Order: sequence, then C-alpha cells, then structure tokens
Amino acid sequence: MTAQPRAEDLSRLLADVDGALARLDQGTFGLCETCRDPIEPERLMADPLTRFCLDHLDQRERQALEQDLALSARIQAALLPSAEAAAGDWESHFRYVPASVVSGDYCDIIRPDNGEGLFFAAGDISGKGVAASLLMSHLHAIFRSLVSVGMPLMQAMSQANRLFCESTLPSSYATLACGWARHSGEVELCNAGHCPALVVRRDGVSVIESSGLPLGMFCSSQYPAVRCRLEPGDCLVLYTDGVTEARSRDGAEYGMDRLIEALAAQRGATARQLAAAIAEDLENFRAGVPRADDVLILAVRRMAVRQ
Repeated sequence: MTAQPRAEDLSRLLADVDGALARLDQGTFGLCETCRDPIEPERLMADPLTRFCLDHLDQRERQALEQDLALSARIQAALLPSAEAAAGDWESHFRYVPASVVSGDYCDIIRPDNGEGLFFAAGDISGKGVAASLLMSHLHAIFRSLVSVGMPLMQAMSQANRLFCESTLPSSYATLACGWARHSGEVELCNAGHCPALVVRRDGVSVIESSGLPLGMFCSSQYPAVRCRLEPGDCLVLYTDGVTEARSRDGAEYGMDRLIEALAAQRGATARQLAAAIAEDLENFRAGVPRADDVLILAVRRMAVRQ
C-alpha cells in the first residue's frame, strides 16, 4: 500500500514553492537569504527550492548533505569499470581523479560476452558536482544498454544522443569519445565534441579530431566514425580537458603540446605505464595547485606480439 503524503507536508511544500516564485518575482532567486551571495549552481540545479549557501546551513543540514555526497561518491565509484581490462591482444588502463567528492567525467570499458573486442568510452558532462554526476550515471546506463544489444557504433551514438537529449535539461550536454578496438587491429572511433584522440605510434603521435557535436545539443545529430589500424605496441589515448586545461603555479596551461610530448616519450610503454606517466607529469606540472576540474586519462593499447 502506498503511503499518502500528510497534509502538513503538502502545505510545507506549497509554501516553499510559493517562496521560490516570490524570489523569482523579486529578482532574488538563487541568492542566499543570509549573506545574499549566489547559492552554489549545482545545488540550486538539484533543488530549486534551496534558500541558503553551504556556509549558512545549520548543523543538521550540513550532516545530511555530507551523508548524501558520501553515498553519491560510493555509487559513482561502483559504476567505474576495473582500472585494467584486456580482450584478445588489447589492454586498457585508466586514471580517474575527481576534483571534488563526485565527478562529471565518464569512463567505461566493456568486454562483450561474444568476444567481439573491447568497447571504450571517455566523456565529460557539462557543469560540476552532483548534477553532473547524475548525468554521468545516466550516460553510463545508456551505453551499457546499447552495447549489450550489439548496436553498431554510429547507430549507438545517434541513439544515445537522442535519449540524452530527450531526458536532460536544455542546458545540459556531454562531450564523448568512444569506440571499438577489434581483434583485427582496427579501431573504430566516434567523437562527439570531445578532446582530440591521440594515437601513440613508434614513429610519433598522431591526432584524431572530433567529428560531431556534443551529445544532448540536437536530438537528430549524426556521428560519423573514423577508422584506423593500430600495430602491435601502438596505443590510443583519450582524456578530458581537466588534463590539458590544468594550470601551474604561474598560471600556464598544461596544453596539448606538452601532452603530446609526454606521450611521445612513452612510446612502447604498456597502457598502465603510459597512463601513470601522464598522470605523474601532470602532477609535477601543477606543483600542488588545487585541481580545478576532474581528470581522466584512458589508454587502449594493442599489445606487442609475444616472442
């Protein structure tokens, strides 16, 4: 039997809604009622009835928020795949470092039961905090479902875009690069407005640019696939802008050039070694500067032929 809401609860909710509407009329919606500073955007997006910023929550409200964030972080961590995965002659490894308790970066590695190859994905949800982490979980569920039914990559991207577009706010979107590493050595890749993919080969590092708009912008968007062949020892690297846009103490940006240089120095390294080297170089560059964005580094490598 479904419990019916109590009259006092409905009255309280209606009063809260009336108060929010009144703040909209007065031009004070989104401002803390104590200090008059803007309320944190991600909290306001999650609950438009919020009236106070974090600095002015009472002890009970702080404890409830901390418990919710801790639970959200555990749920999000459980959605991540194993840091290492292998299928046939492919191996993968990722480094995932959220800037706060929860993250808007998306990472997945899937090995289908039919042994078709290795599906990989790296993405970045617009916004930050709890709202972005909820959308990340939504995107995770979408792709897990589409991959499980064997949908071709371009069709899966178009379908994921439509589902994401229809079930999120107009201001929400996600950049995403994903694809298949096949047993033939071929990689099929779709990039929806995400950072350029990088291929580390024996003779240097090549760039594969984005070929489509971010997910969620237009429901009818199409996503062409790019195909390339990786030889044994070659590695495909995906990452989020938390890497290239990281800042040093003097305000310099890590940037694409430094990332390519660091990758070139790791030619022949395993996926784990390569991801670890980039993460270490990034930390050395930041030199203790607080992280402003989530960091994701995903390496998918065709293993060298065993002698």
